[in-house]
Parts: sequence; structure tokens; C-alpha cells
Amino acid sequence: MLRDKIQNKKHGIVLYGIVPPKEGTDAQKIQAIAERQIHRLSNKAIDGLVLYDIQDEAERTDVERPFPYIKTLDNFAYAREQLAAINTAKIIYRAVGKYSKDQLSDFINALDSNSEMSVFVGAASKDQKVSLSVDQAYALRNSLRPDLLLGGVTIPERHSKKHDEHLRVAHKQQSGCSFFISQGVYDLNASKNFLSDYYYFCQEQALEPVPIIFTLTPCGSTKTLEFMKWLGISVPRWLENELRHADDILASSVDFCMENWLELLDFARKKQLPIGCNIESVAVRKAEIDASIQLLDAVIQSLNAN
Repeated sequence: MLRDKIQNKKHGIVLYGIVPPKEGTDAQKIQAIAERQIHRLSNKAIDGLVLYDIQDEAERTDVERPFPYIKTLDNFAYAREQLAAINTAKIIYRAVGKYSKDQLSDFINALDSNSEMSVFVGAASKDQKVSLSVDQAYALRNSLRPDLLLGGVTIPERHSKKHDEHLRVAHKQQSGCSFFISQGVYDLNASKNFLSDYYYFCQEQALEPVPIIFTLTPCGSTKTLEFMKWLGISVPRWLENELRHADDILASSVDFCMENWLELLDFARKKQLPIGCNIESVAVRKAEIDASIQLLDAVIQSLNAN
């Protein structure tokens, strides 16, 4: 069970992340989408399914969003009602600033602590108006459901600029987070720098490291690449050049994601750091979703081989 793996700080957790269908989608189409997702994932050796809670994030940057923001169905309801056939733990994201204290309290109380957990996401920018801060949300969970496993978000690329991502993670860990899921990783050095600083900080503070789960995201077009960059995913210039000039950008991105994962895996194992992998597709194109499943299979194989 995912709960046991997280509590025991196990290495090699594998997750798959999805976004629910857009709000207003016809009921029959919602069912068809869910059936395809069930078909893709039911026989995969994943430890958990991540369901994202999308927020606009327009205030985070002045750059125009490459794809329009579209509200999605409630991820918690979608997980329970449409994806119940995927017999694995569900990790329900909550962008806590969107919800009132009562709404978040109801959500926290409704979760099944054996098979469901949550990741709280804070504001996309300091200018975003929110009902609750992420620290207030942590305090609410601690008072209502200390038995509920809670995860946090980490952004390794942020470490390259502020050099304090390991401190953010440690703070969230002390606030109740038992695991962390990263933003999509393309900048390998930023991830290794973050892991290294987190490892040595934990040693200095006698803090036991918790699982850090790195997100891998295939890129199937230059428009997807622009969207990933808009989301804040840092793509090194040399890698962006390679992707833009590749004969097959999607296949090349899968190869680069796998190379990054294998290097992170080797780096973490040498330090006995518990890391895992979360695979997602930020695009809804079938080719990119299929590539994410191909990447998922390769990640699972890499863990079975060692």
C-alpha cells in the first residue's frame, strides 16, 4: 500500500498523474474518458494515482498562456465516481486558496486515510487572492485529521534562483507533510542540487528524509514546450534546442526524461535518499498520453531491474 511505503520512507514509489475532464463535459463523454484512463492504468504496477486541482495561475506571469485555462470537474468526485475501478491509492491535490475553511474542512474529513491522501498547493503568486494560505491549510489538517497522510509540492528549479528549496521542504515536513511531488523535471542539475542540499541539511538537523517524487512529463510539440515553460518548468537552453530541432520531439523528450530519471535514481541510491517518480502528460493529445504510458513502463522496468 502507498500509505505504508510513504510512512516507511520507501524508495521507488511510482505514481501517475491526470487532470479530470473539463467542467461542462457531456456525461457520456466523461464516462468514455474515464474508461480509457481505466484501460490504460488498471494493469500498471503503480502505487498511486494523482489527480490535479487546476488553478488559473495567470497572475504568476505576464506571458500569455499558450493554452486557455479551462475549469475541470472536481478531482475528488471524479476519483471516487469515475475512477473507482482503478484499484490503487488516490492522491487528491487541493489548491487551497480556492476553498473556504469550511469547504476544505469538509474535504479533509471526507477522505479515507487508508486509500486516499492529499497534496496541498499554495498560491501561484504572492499577488493571488486566496481564502486560505497553505500554512493555514496544514494547521487545519493537523487539527482535524492528523491521521491523514499529507504531501507537499516541491519545485527544484526554484532552488537554482533562491537556493532554499530544501528549507521550504523541511518546513513543510515539520508542518505535517510526509512526501513531496515535484513540478515537471527537465533541469537535472537543479534537481540534483536540491537533493544534495536536502540530504546534507537532514544530516545536520537529524531529520529523516521523506520520499521526494519527481515528475516526468513528455513533450510532443513546440506548443507543449511553450506551455511547460509557461507553467514554470525550467528547460535548459541546450535541451530546448535539442527538442526544437529533433526529428521526433516526442520520442526525444521521452529519452531525455528517462536519462534524467536514471541519473537521479543513481544519485539518490548512493545517498540512500527515498525518491520516486510521477509520470504525467500536460497535453491531451493521444500521442503524448501514449508516450507518458511508455515512459511509465520504462520507469517501472528501471526499478525492477535494480
